[in-house]
Amino acid sequence: MSDHREPGTAADDDSDAGDSADRHLDPWPAPPAAGAFDAVVQLPGSKSLTNRFLVLAALAGDTSRIRRPLRSRDTLLMADALRSLGARIDDIPGDEDDCDDWLVEPGPIRGQTSLDCGLAGTVMRFLPPVAALADGPVRFDGDAHARKRPMRAGLLALRALGVDVRDEGRAALPFTVVGTGAVRGGRVSLDASSSSQFISALLLTGARFTEGVEVVHVGDPVPSEPHVAMTVEVLRDAGVDVEDHEPDRWRVAPSTIHALDVQVEPDLSNAAPFLAAAMVTGSRIHLPGWPQYTTQAGDELRDILDAMGGDVSLSREGLTLTGPPTIHGVDLDLHDAGELAPVVAALAALADSPSRLRGIAHLRGHETDRLAALATEIGKVGGTVEVLPDGLTIRPARRPSAARLATYADHRMAMAAAVLGLAAPGTLVEDVGTVGKTLPTFTRLWADMLGQTQRNGEIAQESVEKRGQGSGQDAPRSRGASTRNGGA
Repeated sequence: MSDHREPGTAADDDSDAGDSADRHLDPWPAPPAAGAFDAVVQLPGSKSLTNRFLVLAALAGDTSRIRRPLRSRDTLLMADALRSLGARIDDIPGDEDDCDDWLVEPGPIRGQTSLDCGLAGTVMRFLPPVAALADGPVRFDGDAHARKRPMRAGLLALRALGVDVRDEGRAALPFTVVGTGAVRGGRVSLDASSSSQFISALLLTGARFTEGVEVVHVGDPVPSEPHVAMTVEVLRDAGVDVEDHEPDRWRVAPSTIHALDVQVEPDLSNAAPFLAAAMVTGSRIHLPGWPQYTTQAGDELRDILDAMGGDVSLSREGLTLTGPPTIHGVDLDLHDAGELAPVVAALAALADSPSRLRGIAHLRGHETDRLAALATEIGKVGGTVEVLPDGLTIRPARRPSAARLATYADHRMAMAAAVLGLAAPGTLVEDVGTVGKTLPTFTRLWADMLGQTQRNGEIAQESVEKRGQGSGQDAPRSRGASTRNGGA
């Protein structure tokens, strides 16, 4: 089946239910950096926050309003799934002309339905505990690759709480949760070392369990733990009593979830490719609305890009970055911010010295095996990547060369490919439309940013290419990404 959508667009809103790998799109010519720019980029809302707010609003005691929500494949799948479970979600005019708000009216949680998870981890992991409160069975399925994503910890935890889960021994999609209208709750232990989403899933719904829920993590460190802190924060915003003072232990008391009236922060993880573009081209970029305090893992970009040579400043107006003459190699622990790894790896491939990215073994279980994918695609442009048990070592491309880059139905890989394309004119990116998972307007924002060229700051393409001509011999600068958000 041919798909004639413009590059960079996802399928029409909620109709993109098939496996992304089945879409046949013309490759997108990644724009090379023809000059430095001085750009302002207004980022859409956070996917992680939007989907958490949607779940809480559907479970709340009254109608909620979510302002400036992200509309992407993942959030539209979540909204549709919650509608199937009985919530009413309507578009209403927002305070600004460019974005409608969502009005969410909770209703009785319905069974006898099927939910399409697409490739959205938040849908396949957050909603099974909600489905346990339904009045009948709820079937879950998604894209072909979604059936390979880890689900064992979440399904075992539900069974430990007395929920009937039928998966024919797969511990993966498809499966059915047989709702009985109530879950007793109580204490449950699980190993969430494959995904912090299993913890968030139980916490989001726990206030609706008869006894609440106490979640105890037993296993290797929880990856992306700032996302758990985000969940705790939004629960408290909704009036839910959460105890999190002990490591690896969270307690949610049974209570009514208050209605929300919230504005969604910009998605800081989606800021990564735009900030990286300024790093590659020595440009200046301003991102309005960057919060002074946040639980988003993307806030780590401030430390990461500073370590790589960028000039980063945060004010009440937002974040401003000016790229350096040369990108520096780094040694980073990205355990708490693994979603940033693809773009950071792309930058490392264009640096002046080798880099090591650690703490990201869990990326093997994301939309694709991101470690293997990054090694393959960076290798195509001339870099050398060694895959380690917990991460990557990256030796930069001496002279980045044009390549046809695969995206593996993974939005972060598509964004990383766009960054590599800045330094490798002629690069083609397959299925760039996969960015629709979290940022459907990516290619338009990208083109607009690159078009905002400084009058007096143009740089020759050869100097852009020169940024990738690292010696490959120097040791990386050792600096871990420090934590500014409240959950790490």
